[in-house]
Amino acid sequence: MNGKLIGNAIVGQSGGPTAAINATLAGVIKGALSNGAIKTVYGMRNGIEGMLAERLVDLGDIFLDESKLDMLIHTPAAALGSCRKKLPDPKSEKAEDMAFFEKVFEIFKKYDIRYFFYIGGNDSMDTVAKLSVYAAKKDYDIRIMGVPKTIDNDLVATDHTPGFGSAAKFVSTVMTEIVRDCAVYTTKAVTIVEVMGRDAGWLTASAGVGKALGIDAPDLVYLPERDFSMEEFFASLRTAFEKHPNIVVAVSEGIRFADGRYVGEGTQSGSTDVFGHKYLAGTAKALELAVKAEFGCKVRSVELNLPQRCGAHIASKTDLDESVAIGAEAVRVAADEGVSGEMVLFERISSTPYVYEIKHKKVSEIANAVRCVPDEYINAEGNHITDACCEYILPLIEGEAYPEYERGLPKYIVL
Repeated sequence: MNGKLIGNAIVGQSGGPTAAINATLAGVIKGALSNGAIKTVYGMRNGIEGMLAERLVDLGDIFLDESKLDMLIHTPAAALGSCRKKLPDPKSEKAEDMAFFEKVFEIFKKYDIRYFFYIGGNDSMDTVAKLSVYAAKKDYDIRIMGVPKTIDNDLVATDHTPGFGSAAKFVSTVMTEIVRDCAVYTTKAVTIVEVMGRDAGWLTASAGVGKALGIDAPDLVYLPERDFSMEEFFASLRTAFEKHPNIVVAVSEGIRFADGRYVGEGTQSGSTDVFGHKYLAGTAKALELAVKAEFGCKVRSVELNLPQRCGAHIASKTDLDESVAIGAEAVRVAADEGVSGEMVLFERISSTPYVYEIKHKKVSEIANAVRCVPDEYINAEGNHITDACCEYILPLIEGEAYPEYERGLPKYIVL
C-alpha cells in the first residue's frame, strides 16, 4: 500500500513498562500530529484489551500544549496503561477466533482507524504480526506498525531496544553504589544482586560495564546464556575472596542449571502468564542460602525488581532521544511510505563515535524470537562480560535527562 491513506491513528502500549516507553509514545504523537494524513490520534488504554472495550482517549486534544509532551517524555511506566493479551491464530477457523478479529476491525471502521501503532516487546510484536496477517485478508486499508520497547533488549533484527539504555544506566549505576557500600567493611561477606532477564542477559551484563572505565563493578556476573554450575560458582567465590573480603555478584533472574531448571525455582510460585512465561524471582535468595551453607559467612541478596525499569530519575538521554525519534519515524514510514506489517528498528553504524540509523523490517521475522547476548560478549569462564560487551552498552547509557522537579520531587504526567 503506497501513497497517502487519510484517516485516524491509534497507539497503544503493551507488556512491561520502561522509563522510556512514554518517550516513544510522545514520538508517535508528535509524528501523528504533524502528518497531514492523520486527522485524530487516539490512545488505547491498557493496550489491545482497552481498544476492545473502546477505552480510547484523544491524544491530540490532551497534548495541544507541547510542554505536556515534554513531561510525557520524562514520565516512567506506560501512561496509557498496559496489558498482556495473547491473540488467537489469525488463520484459525474457530468461530470465537474469527469473532475476535472481526470485533477488532469493527472498531477500526467505527473510528476510521487507518494507522495502528503498538509499542512493546516480543509478545507485543506477536500481536502486530497477527493483526497484520488478518488485515491482509480484509477489504479495509490499514497500516499496522510495531514500535519496539523492552528493557530485556532481546528483540531480534534491531541493534538495541528503547528502554534498555535507561534500565542499563540504572543497573550499572546502582551496582557501582552497591560495590562502594560493600567495600567499607573488612568482614568476609557476599552480596548477590538479582537483575531482570528471563532468556537474555543484556540487562545483567550492564551491571559490569564499570570495569571498562576503571570504576567499581561486581566481581562476578552471571547471564542465562551460560549454564549455571553451583560448584563453579563456589570456586569463583573462593578465587575472589583471595583478592578482597567483600564480594559482589550480579545474577540474571533467568539463570538455569544444565538440566534446564531455574536456579531460583525452589523459591518461585510456578505461575505463568498468558504467553506461558514463568514468573521469575528469588534467584538471588536461592544463591544466598547456598552460599551461607557453603561458606558460613555474611550473605545478603538484593532484588532490584521494579525500580530498574521505572527509574526515570536516572534515564539515559540517549535512550529518551532515540525513543522519541523511533516513535516519530514509525508514523512517517507508515503514512508517507505506505509501510505496514513491519517494526521500526535501530541499525548501528559505529560505536565510537556512536552513530545509528532507523530502519524497518517485517514483524513476522521478529516476533517470537529471542536475541541473546553473543558469545564474544561473555568471558571464557562464563562469570563476567568482555570489553566488547562494554563497548556495545556504554553509548546507550550516555547522557543525563532529568525530569522537572517540584519541591524536591519529579513531576510526572498522568493521563
